Amino acid sequence: MGALLLGCIADDFTGATDLANNLVRAGMRVVQTIGVPSGPLGTEVDAVVVALKSRTMPPAQAVTESLAALTWLQAQGAQQIYFKYCSTFDSTARGNIGPVTEALMDALKTSFTIATPAFPDNQRTVFKGYLFVGNVLLSESSMQNHPLTPMADANLVRVLQSQTKRRVGLIDHKVVARGVAAVRERMAQLQAEGVGVAIVDAVSNDDLLRLGPALKGMPLVTAGSGVAIGLPANFGITPSDQASRLPAVGGLQAVVSGSCSLATNRQVLDFMKQGHPALAIDPLRIASGVDVVAEVLAWARPLLAHRPVLVYSTADSGDVKAVQGRLGVEEAGAMVEATLAAVARGLVQLGVRQLVVAGGETSGACVQALGITQMQIGPQIDPGVPWCHAQSDLVSQEGLHLTLKSGNFGADDFFTKAFTMLA
Repeated sequence: MGALLLGCIADDFTGATDLANNLVRAGMRVVQTIGVPSGPLGTEVDAVVVALKSRTMPPAQAVTESLAALTWLQAQGAQQIYFKYCSTFDSTARGNIGPVTEALMDALKTSFTIATPAFPDNQRTVFKGYLFVGNVLLSESSMQNHPLTPMADANLVRVLQSQTKRRVGLIDHKVVARGVAAVRERMAQLQAEGVGVAIVDAVSNDDLLRLGPALKGMPLVTAGSGVAIGLPANFGITPSDQASRLPAVGGLQAVVSGSCSLATNRQVLDFMKQGHPALAIDPLRIASGVDVVAEVLAWARPLLAHRPVLVYSTADSGDVKAVQGRLGVEEAGAMVEATLAAVARGLVQLGVRQLVVAGGETSGACVQALGITQMQIGPQIDPGVPWCHAQSDLVSQEGLHLTLKSGNFGADDFFTKAFTMLA
């Protein structure tokens, strides 16, 4: 294997795919691994994204897994490390963005890094240190009601400062607008003042492209996926269609959705309006001992030969809270994830070879249930969401086409668009 240019650590599976997508669009050949590999990668790529499920873990466990990923990436010769978190900067109140950032900085022996979840293509912008989702502050968006990581503060300096012992500063939009030299000058000033992590404003892709060259040679970059558009050029790489080419497509089609975001709710409704069959999973029936997985597969079996099917636990925030109130937050989430993962495995056994999975936690559970250890990243469906190709212990050498969609990403017609794109 040749020199690995960029080694990435992502705190959930859809976020990993989101990052890999932007790197591929910028010309890098990328493989995403599911967890930390047990041995060398053994394939020629420019970047590797190690996908963890660390976003909602206890901070100490998240740190341990992230450091294990770092050790593996360093063994592959990674020249720069990228810690990727969500474009809504969400984690639990105790972390994990701050604790993992600190641990990576200590391990890399670096005293300074940047942080920005900005991803303008998906309407995530940072201005004066405040994160906006579309036209509203993060704290006024649907993220304020997220069932696992609710975000009540849009001030990223304040949010990150509460999670780290290092001083947190700001590189504001006026500095970014002046270009690379101004950004580097501001970085040097902040370091002289004892700042360890700087939130960076970005309201457009132009801002991210100006930021990219300023990060050349920085041992650790922390960000959402947006910053990735400006990094490949630092290694002399330019966009190429070759980077996103996947094997030929075939097989049956299905969607498994566990996200409760507003975007995914709209996508579920649009899929049903298009006349496609859909079946909702009731968490209370799972809890009562009903074999919901067998019911779902019996329902799907005669339909799959004719059109894509959707199996979903998607619901509005009020319904989610009602279920959590009866079953407990963690118990309800784990139970639904396990059920959807078993459904995904069953669907693939029925012949599904084009599978869309919506929701970060659901995606993690599904790829693990399918025995997938790495994915080749292909063409973009919508910003932040590409098709991928993977091998599974359930399929022969033709493999499986898979897309892992973050709950908040994608247009209303995402599910139908994804399959049309592969046709």
